[in-house]
Amino acid sequence: MKTMTCKQLGGACEKEFHANTFEEMAKLSKEHGTEMFQKGDEVHLEAMNEIQKMMQKPDAMQQWIESKRKEFEALPDD
Repeated sequence: MKTMTCKQLGGACEKEFHANTFEEMAKLSKEHGTEMFQKGDEVHLEAMNEIQKMMQKPDAMQQWIESKRKEFEALPDD
């Protein structure tokens, strides 16, 4: 199991997520983002806007995802 923070995954806070795979980590991050969006949390909304801008450029988004995947894989197991 590995640990990453919301900030490490492009978010805005230090909430920790624990997962065995990058896909699980991404799912946890997305669920947290959805919760923060529903609460109208401004700092998270700003972070989401940055990611949405990146989504307009598929190559940039894919590179970003791959960099996060590599970061996850390089982490030691908890």
